[in-house]
Amino acid sequence: MENDRVLLGFGEIDAQIADTAFRRDGSRLVAEYETGDFSGAVRLLDRVAEAAEEFNHHPDVRLAWGRIVFELRSHDVGGVTARDIRLAHRIERLAAG
Repeated sequence: MENDRVLLGFGEIDAQIADTAFRRDGSRLVAEYETGDFSGAVRLLDRVAEAAEEFNHHPDVRLAWGRIVFELRSHDVGGVTARDIRLAHRIERLAAG
């Protein structure tokens, strides 16, 4: 989509992520999910990896025992775009099971 590379304003970002675990942190979105154990975190990462390939937009990830952190940012434009919002919502659905 043409608007996929347009930076979103803070108000628009906050409104669009209000119902997710994501929060705005500077020029990126960050969410942490508790998974109960390491294999649960890996399973969630595997599902998110498939979605990222589908969207051709890939999060930065930190993986730990029972916890996974996703960071979203459109590096090509230096901030949050509609691509990040769409992936945030997909990650939220995948994390919910």
